[in-house]
Amino acid sequence: MDLSLLAPNRDRFSELPEERKKWWAKFPNFKMPVFPSYLGMELEELREDYARLKLPYREEFNQPAGVVHGGVIASLIDTVVVPAIGSAYEDRPDLLTIDMQIQYMGAVIQKDMYAEGWVTKRGRSVVFARAEVRDADGRMAATGTLAYTIRRKAKS
Repeated sequence: MDLSLLAPNRDRFSELPEERKKWWAKFPNFKMPVFPSYLGMELEELREDYARLKLPYREEFNQPAGVVHGGVIASLIDTVVVPAIGSAYEDRPDLLTIDMQIQYMGAVIQKDMYAEGWVTKRGRSVVFARAEVRDADGRMAATGTLAYTIRRKAKS
């Protein structure tokens, strides 16, 4: 895999401490299977404020025109920023999407997809992020801007 094509943003971000990297290694399946795992998303790399996911192509992802359905790409965009945002927290708060804007730039036709997500600004309760999805040849399929609210768990 040519990371310069599939992950052109990764080198802007520092390595993540091993302890946090280990916790995220099971993403997206922490305690039980969750929606992204049913699609087959795989965490490939996690850095501080950055993540890269792979989504292996499946025929079920196609829409009638023979290209990958936009909802699959949107799910990839919404999911890739979760570990990027969560990489900064040791207490693992709940991360909830409050805004997502997607720009579709090209069709994906029977190819694996790779998504990069990164934090653009952190606030106390809201984090802003960007994501890019490329096909296995490095062609841009979509970009997204997102906002997530951070919900801390009550201390017991």
